[in-house]
Amino acid sequence: MRRLLLTSATVAALLVGGESRAQVPLATDMTGKEGLDIGTSTSEIAITSDFRGADLTIFGAVTNSDTLLLAIGQYDVVVTLEGPRDDTTVRRKDRLFGIWVNRTAMTFERMPTSYSLASTRALSEVTKPQTLTQLGIGTDHMALTPTGYLSNAANLKDFREAFRRLKQTGGLYQGQEAGVRFVSSSLFKATLRLPANIPDGVHIAHAYLFKTGEFIAERELPLRVIKTGLEDSISRAAHESPLTYGMFSVLLALITGWGASLIFRRD
Repeated sequence: MRRLLLTSATVAALLVGGESRAQVPLATDMTGKEGLDIGTSTSEIAITSDFRGADLTIFGAVTNSDTLLLAIGQYDVVVTLEGPRDDTTVRRKDRLFGIWVNRTAMTFERMPTSYSLASTRALSEVTKPQTLTQLGIGTDHMALTPTGYLSNAANLKDFREAFRRLKQTGGLYQGQEAGVRFVSSSLFKATLRLPANIPDGVHIAHAYLFKTGEFIAERELPLRVIKTGLEDSISRAAHESPLTYGMFSVLLALITGWGASLIFRRD
């Protein structure tokens, strides 16, 4: 089985560009219990100025599987890609003297900055909602834990819904049913969509295995997303020298405005 996985992985190592070498974990479950082996077609994705998003391919195999259960579709695989975690603040605007201003806010601790999901079928058909909540699989089952003191617990549900809505509207949180498919008796392939505004940093690819609705095993791999070229230089300048970056931006705006006034002025 190990030789079969590596051979198929080499053939299946596909990602937009395809220039990086496939990454395959070496760990194999030797206990006789069902397990997972997974790999990604690259360990690093470079974001350039013309980046418009990409499809990430994750491949793997179910090890020590029951041939009969596998044949009748009793195994399910869910694959996710989580961006770097950080505290996220959601603000609500209210009218004050006819002007919309930020009145209340809530911060959720250690949330993925981006989240993509693919599964063999709908999550509601894979396992019970309680299991999804325990594992934190899917945007509806994430542990949205607020920080600090809650003055009004009744607002918690509204802020959680607003958080999910904002992330999904911005394209940072997305899911695809039937995005995972078995390409042979035990080998599977998953396709995750990476948005154009994906944050840089270390992302974690997770794969979860279920048998007849019960959680069996999990594997994870890191994936690094980096900015290159001019975007990387601008980003580093903004973070490392914010004062100089701000002064330069203002100066550039003044020069651009003055130059435009000379070009388009009327005699």
